Amino acid sequence: MKPLHELGVRELANALAARQTSSVEVTEHLLARLQAQASLGVLLASDKEVSLAQARAADARRARGETGPLLGVPLAHKDIFVTREMPSTAGSRMLEGYASPFDATVVANLAKAGAVMLGKLNCDEFAMGSSNQNSAFGPVRNPWDPTRVPGGSSGGSAAAVAARLMPAATGSDTGGSIRQPASFTGVNGIKPTYGVCSRYGMVAFASSLDQAGPLARSAQDCALLLSAMSGFDERDSTSAQRAPQDFHAAMLAARDGASAARPLRGLRVGLPREFFPAALAADVAGAVRAALDDFERLGATLLDVSLPRTELSIPVYYIIAPAEASSNLSRYDGVRYGHRAAKHEDLQDMYRKSRSEGFGAEVKRRIMIGTYVLSHGYYDAYYLQAQKLRRMIADDFQACFQVCDVIAGPVAPTVAWKLGAQGEDPVADYLADIFTLPASLAGLPGMSIPAGAGEGGMPVGLQLVANYFQEGGLLHVAHAFQQATDWHTRVPPGY
Repeated sequence: MKPLHELGVRELANALAARQTSSVEVTEHLLARLQAQASLGVLLASDKEVSLAQARAADARRARGETGPLLGVPLAHKDIFVTREMPSTAGSRMLEGYASPFDATVVANLAKAGAVMLGKLNCDEFAMGSSNQNSAFGPVRNPWDPTRVPGGSSGGSAAAVAARLMPAATGSDTGGSIRQPASFTGVNGIKPTYGVCSRYGMVAFASSLDQAGPLARSAQDCALLLSAMSGFDERDSTSAQRAPQDFHAAMLAARDGASAARPLRGLRVGLPREFFPAALAADVAGAVRAALDDFERLGATLLDVSLPRTELSIPVYYIIAPAEASSNLSRYDGVRYGHRAAKHEDLQDMYRKSRSEGFGAEVKRRIMIGTYVLSHGYYDAYYLQAQKLRRMIADDFQACFQVCDVIAGPVAPTVAWKLGAQGEDPVADYLADIFTLPASLAGLPGMSIPAGAGEGGMPVGLQLVANYFQEGGLLHVAHAFQQATDWHTRVPPGY
């Protein structure tokens, strides 16, 4: 058997079922690796006793004859999900030391499936960022090159999976926060259709965009996690009322007319010309085109399509998301919970100082943008116009899906950049989201899969987007690609 940290979710479940190891043994091994690799900055909180108690409970369930693809499998949660047994900060001083009285639904669903919680993972403050440099508790480093960013905001989750510190992790995606770090670190990440995973207990950034999803080493592992994470939740008014989905079974379903040599026969892959602009880095373009050649060899047909409002997705997103953020974050006032300024003269002064001290620079920037676009005289000119364009962007996708089954392209215009490289220019970070924002605004499922390498040997991800509630189809396509390639098995040197 391979070393325990080299086992993915499915492999680990098989080893546990065969009694080749125990959940306690795996949990102890991974906790030790997390401690040894503390310099990556992925972990914000852990509790060995809590983790081992959950592992012992999982082993006891297996001893009683229970089975399950996640029973006894250790993973960790992005610190955007609140947890009863470990602090929840959302990467912010504002919530430092906050102890939630309940678990987020995603956390509870995975616990019910028997997953063991290793800890809470670092992320950009309140999930606002594309580099994981905005965390109040320090940046996360990319295991492929510690001088580079891992992407954000789920950078801690992506880096932890890439460095083989755990087989999988949860993340959240508002404008690309699962897909972009997955691309930058060479792992798989899927953002399901808006409403597939409950947002209850997920610290809100932009409520009409936030969606939970898994990051793992393979499409198969993502399918197993997503099946457990998802499902209708009456406590979330935006939760989709759908029957529980077995995404793993959907992933394995054969296509009509497909064969072992051509498993994607009949698949129509749309390539939006706007996803391949002249500004796209040559190394990224080369890796993506090579991956698309593999798709053709596997039986897929490539079609030219258009998403004409792609460029407009950046201003639309950076109006709508900050507007919702300014509203959601107004609750952090130093009164009920969260950071409270130690010295203040009156109530207004306490509000002002508590928020000034508790929020980081990027969060303050977005609150101010959001407050501005919602203010009298600007609401019609900016916010309402952005909402109209959002509808048009969604319509553009539907026009594409009339002629294709999935849309493919790069996840980001470049590979991961150096830490601090764009620190003085937040707009550069915003522009890096150009290929992930359209699907987020439309509420569509999107996935990043490892597809090649670019400058400096850094990973390059291929983005796949499908129509609403077609996660099974996305995972099927990704799995077929991974049966024929080995990009998803590549490991950062030294890990």
